[in-house]
Amino acid sequence: MPLLQNAGQKQTKMKKLLTILFVVVAFSSFAQTDEEKLIKTVKEFHVALVNKNTVSINQQTDKAVSYGHSNGWIQTKADIIKDFERGYISYQSFKEDSITVLMNGNMANVRFLADITATLSGTTTVNNYHLKVLEVWVKKGNRWVLFARQAVKA
Repeated sequence: MPLLQNAGQKQTKMKKLLTILFVVVAFSSFAQTDEEKLIKTVKEFHVALVNKNTVSINQQTDKAVSYGHSNGWIQTKADIIKDFERGYISYQSFKEDSITVLMNGNMANVRFLADITATLSGTTTVNNYHLKVLEVWVKKGNRWVLFARQAVKA
């Protein structure tokens, strides 16, 4: 009889161990790496640009952000928000391709090719841009904020 009890105890322990292992594996598969979180944030920021979501743009940019365009135009945080509010710039689409991320502590640079459609100065002329973009992001607490961006014609 003791032999059967030991076998039963071993089965119970094995079931508990397998359950714990399953739970750990399940939770780890849902956990995102910092790089994955940053790429998600980058894409959400570009969606906010298209949607003219100044609240989100304000939250996702550093107070000292430098936002450089391919024509040499540079915007501050105040400029970005003001230009959206007055309709000076309007993005119709923003698509990223070939995203690469290089992390260094609480900083990261994100490079990608972008196809952007936008109008300027309240005109109806739609401009298409194919650009190489570098964005520098800084992690503050649990979230990433854009510190600098520069684009050049691809």
